Amino acid sequence: MKILQLNFERGWRGGERQTLYCMRQFRQAGHEVSLMARRGSQMANTARAEGFHVYEQDGPLGQIGFLMGSGKKFDIIHAQTANTITWAALTRWAHRRPVVFSRRTDFRVRNDAKIRIKWQRIDLFVAISESAAAEPRRLGIKPVIIRSAVEPVTVDQARVQRFLDEWVPTGKRLISTSAALINDKDPLTMIEAVNILAQQRDDFVFVHLGGSGDAEQAARARVAELGLEKIYLFAGFQKDIESLYSAMDVFAMSSVEEALGSSVLDAFLQRIPVVSTDAGGLKESLADGRGVLCKTGDYEAMAEGMRRMLDDTAFREAAIARAHDYVRQEHDVQEMARRYLREFEGLLQR
Repeated sequence: MKILQLNFERGWRGGERQTLYCMRQFRQAGHEVSLMARRGSQMANTARAEGFHVYEQDGPLGQIGFLMGSGKKFDIIHAQTANTITWAALTRWAHRRPVVFSRRTDFRVRNDAKIRIKWQRIDLFVAISESAAAEPRRLGIKPVIIRSAVEPVTVDQARVQRFLDEWVPTGKRLISTSAALINDKDPLTMIEAVNILAQQRDDFVFVHLGGSGDAEQAARARVAELGLEKIYLFAGFQKDIESLYSAMDVFAMSSVEEALGSSVLDAFLQRIPVVSTDAGGLKESLADGRGVLCKTGDYEAMAEGMRRMLDDTAFREAAIARAHDYVRQEHDVQEMARRYLREFEGLLQR
């Protein structure tokens, strides 16, 4: 098959990593894989560096023109982001190729009629979790569930040591999160939880990994107000973040919106205990004792969960074992690709 992947994001987050995972696995299975991406984006540069053919465009007009003129060269057009499915679906009359969409969010849609019409033009609607499937189901769409995946990593020990030397004082335990500083990730709840924990003990630092966003100013102001500047550290976007999980004693998530939360899966895979809110797909990932689940906004419960993961060895090890078994079974990258390819083949047969 000739498969065209669409991802027009500027930065690099979970959806871009999943796009790259799909591309690698589809190519490994013997298919010809290309990418349409935003000009100069990290997605475009990374894919090109790995030997994929990349079609760079500047905006919606570029996307529309390419899909209308060149879309027919491909067997499958796979939109990995919401800002590409619109144009893939609306130009379907021109390229006449099956359109696949992977929904990676669980946001409630605002314009039901408009979204329903667009989604009905999609030949295969994939949701990465039950949470991500809720809105399409409400609008009468029947998505296929194909969960996002994580790959085992070879930890770069030198990279980890440089990170520890820069951010973690000797003798301190490390609690961390990986989340952009945006309101959906609710960094203020995380800060309040860390503040409670800091009043109980002084043997840890909290390092926030993630780029800037609409909640950054408020988050930094709250840290300063609480006097947590030496405990709650903003490390910003970090390259090769997968290696850094191995240095953590606890991984935490405070999201209020989260379709899946692939960073939690990274922690599972590296046997790092997780404390998380129950937003969206996080509730699915941490079910059955695979971590500590807290209600969204409940910073007291998060603080207690982090304390227990630090102190209760038996509880921590049991959660780690369950989480590791789960992620290896349900979020294997090769199995994810096989599920996609089975669906693609079914589309072409029909």
